[in-house]
Amino acid sequence: MKLFATLLACAAIALPIQAVAQDAAGTVKKDSYRFVVVPKVVHPWFDKVNEGAQDAAAAIEAQTGSKVEVIYSAPQSADVVQQNQIIDSALATRPDGLALDLLDPSGNRASLEEAQAQNIPIAIFDSIPPEGMAIPYIGSDFCEQAKIASRRLVEILDGKGEVAIMMGVPTAPNHAIRAQCHREVFAEYPDIKVVAEGIDNDSIEIAQQQAAAIMQANPNLDGWVACDAAGPIGVGQAIVEAGKQGKVKLVGLDNLPEMLDMIRNGVADSSSASQPELQGYWSVMLLWAQATGAPVPGYLDTGNAFLTKDNLD
Repeated sequence: MKLFATLLACAAIALPIQAVAQDAAGTVKKDSYRFVVVPKVVHPWFDKVNEGAQDAAAAIEAQTGSKVEVIYSAPQSADVVQQNQIIDSALATRPDGLALDLLDPSGNRASLEEAQAQNIPIAIFDSIPPEGMAIPYIGSDFCEQAKIASRRLVEILDGKGEVAIMMGVPTAPNHAIRAQCHREVFAEYPDIKVVAEGIDNDSIEIAQQQAAAIMQANPNLDGWVACDAAGPIGVGQAIVEAGKQGKVKLVGLDNLPEMLDMIRNGVADSSSASQPELQGYWSVMLLWAQATGAPVPGYLDTGNAFLTKDNLD
């Protein structure tokens, strides 16, 4: 026992008390980083993305001591020309990274290629890269998110009825994928008929107007699903204004406060939600990793959640 104690004492003297952290091989640390985040449009959902991005910046600062600035710049409308102007202006300042949500893969392609030509790290969130472009992206399974919602609507309609789909921006990959996957689910049920599709361009006001017109033109409409976060809020407002709460069923999308209130108040049955805060957080983390020279995954799935009145709180 005395020999064992002596060996332990010698080991304690020989070994450092605290390990010293070292940068990974091949990576470079900077004293400061500046990242630009460009969403589709001014929108409450993207405000949550920005919150997550700012949280990531704070985490990097706390852990590394490097100063991290996240510049959030949103187009006033869902217009690809306006979005590209913001992106191109940001690239001219040589940021350490650019995170964006694509309005139109073909329309955004030239700006993305310019970023790559300048070796500026890119991360795409809430979307997928243009075909043939190797860009890390963050999001959830858009098709599965839509199918969760449409299957729920079929369930609460007992497999029969007239339904409508509210799209967001038709050129946006995530919105288009969700719309197609809604259609695929409804096509599996011969007694479910899709009678209308609206386009809201990610605007609550336009969604409300479109939904009101569609319900007036289709008085036997039984239910709604949506492809964007603004859509179900506008649809819910139209349902209340038409006095059809409880008669026209709504399964929403995402977790904005207005959507959650509609579930609590019985305007909506439920919602299939992605997690925007995580998308903003990991967008910045992927940009920072690329800026240091570290390898990053090609795709990061932040997952979906199914929200009902029973599990909101």
